[in-house]
Amino acid sequence: MSASPQTTFGGRTTAEEVLAGIKLQGQTIIVTGANTGIGEAAAQALAGTGAHIIFACRDVAAGRAAVERTKAVYPRASADVSELDLASFTSTQAFVARLDTPRVDTLICNAGLSLTRYAATAEGFERTVGISHIGHLLLTRLMMHKLLAASAPRLVMVSSHSHRMPKTLDFNRFPMTPQNFNGLVAYGQAKLCNIFMARSLQKRYGDRGLMACALHPGTLITTEIGRHSGFVNGLIQLIRPFTKSRSQGAATTVWAATHQPAADLAAQYLSDCKVVESSAEARDAAIAERVWVLSNQWLEQKVDLSPWP
Repeated sequence: MSASPQTTFGGRTTAEEVLAGIKLQGQTIIVTGANTGIGEAAAQALAGTGAHIIFACRDVAAGRAAVERTKAVYPRASADVSELDLASFTSTQAFVARLDTPRVDTLICNAGLSLTRYAATAEGFERTVGISHIGHLLLTRLMMHKLLAASAPRLVMVSSHSHRMPKTLDFNRFPMTPQNFNGLVAYGQAKLCNIFMARSLQKRYGDRGLMACALHPGTLITTEIGRHSGFVNGLIQLIRPFTKSRSQGAATTVWAATHQPAADLAAQYLSDCKVVESSAEARDAAIAERVWVLSNQWLEQKVDLSPWP
């Protein structure tokens, strides 16, 4: 692991403090799952920089409400909502087809969920991995040409320290089935794959200007990640007084999207606005490559795709 870049930010820094004085006029930034939680907090704070923010949300009404809240804080904000259901390849393709910008400067892959009961995406993948990993992989593949059209594109994967469980990725249970489903393990698989995806993309596109990284936003942030899990939601409510605010949880996300030089963060894993060490499994290049090949095969079995640019 390389030395962490010098920063005065830490675990209690807010997204607004990270972005103080930063101007991003002319840039286009997409944030998935931006209608709630740290996704909304990151999108809102970034809207204050002058960038055009696309709130990519499954629930368009909730996305519109998030945009309205953002414009209440930043009346001159350039922000809109576009429907994106990462559990549906059709929805993901339609989202990219609607993008009317010639380039995307930053893609923040924030959307995710935690389940206690098995559920599947439209294409039949276990829903936690299907949304957080497979859906984001398809999204990135479809819009990579727009990222590469930017002068200094960034891809930010919102992972979690939960990537450490499982300690190793059992490919016989990846993705999980109704028979072997375990919600905590599925969440860990998804977050581990977020790190693999960032490192695989950096390996392939770093020499074309892309900076890709993954991050842990904070432990059990006050958010809606547990909205589909009574146990997780109850735990979050119990420890609410001791957790980060949404803005504090979004700080590392916006730091990853704006820190200069971007090369400091390339292929790195971040937490509390600094570079930290991920698990040994997440640093295994051979496993990352196996996940990359397998995941792209899954995409190509379900939909007709052009090659990666």
